[in-house]
Amino acid sequence: MTTAPKPAHRAEPGATTPTSVPVLPDGPERRLYWALADCWTIVRRDLLHLLRQPSIVAWQLGFPIVSVLLFVYVFGSAMDVGAADYESYALPGMFTMTMAFGFMNTAMAVAVDKERGVTDRFRSMPMASSAVVTGRGVSDVLHAALDLLVLAAIALVVGWRSDGGALATLYAFALLLLLRSALIWVGVFIGLLVPNQEAAGNLFALAFPFGMISSVFTPPSMMPDWLGAIAMWNPVSSTANAVRDLFGNPAPVGGSWIEQNAALMAVVWPLVITAVFLPLAVRRFRRLSR
Repeated sequence: MTTAPKPAHRAEPGATTPTSVPVLPDGPERRLYWALADCWTIVRRDLLHLLRQPSIVAWQLGFPIVSVLLFVYVFGSAMDVGAADYESYALPGMFTMTMAFGFMNTAMAVAVDKERGVTDRFRSMPMASSAVVTGRGVSDVLHAALDLLVLAAIALVVGWRSDGGALATLYAFALLLLLRSALIWVGVFIGLLVPNQEAAGNLFALAFPFGMISSVFTPPSMMPDWLGAIAMWNPVSSTANAVRDLFGNPAPVGGSWIEQNAALMAVVWPLVITAVFLPLAVRRFRRLSR
């Protein structure tokens, strides 16, 4: 990839620069500084885009909010999972499903930027090449935190409570954000891979089973054996079971190893996903327009 000339504000050591821009010698410190600065620029751009189009946030929160109301008030009384009440079982699963489905929002945003030429514009600028990818990751985690805040507020309104203590509750939300941060790289890779935003939108039909064939709404033990096995080993199930335990909510768990070690796998699965898809996303970004 051809390196564009350095802009004026990235002055060489010893040059006269504005006081707001530090003059750093060539080396790892300078590269790290501009990588972080360019990352923050991309984050600001993504957050300003959301602020100027609040309908995007409303649309992304619409499905989980409707699902909460649907499963609590419509289906809740008819569901029996062997727990004290279905509400305590389903709402932590709803938090997890929202984090799981979020990677498609990432894919759509990346596909839109690529189709409109924004990504190519970034690549032609004298900026850290990592900033486009890392900036998207940071802004999406911040957006996911907002999603969780809104969903938790709605859950409290409908009667859900966390009985696991303050530290356990914070750790549960941290595990949810960990899953979301790992799936961001899946979304970035898909967004760079598909030809246009219409193709990215069509992938929602394929992503839907990823969240639904899990322990989000029903214990895998209540499913057919083959389907239950898939649901047990779904990363979404590990996070859902782990946060239920941390929230102190009743969660019927089977005797399989994967279910008994949900807290461990809620950390391992995101690390594995990141290790696989982060290099794929970076490689795909570097190969654009080649």
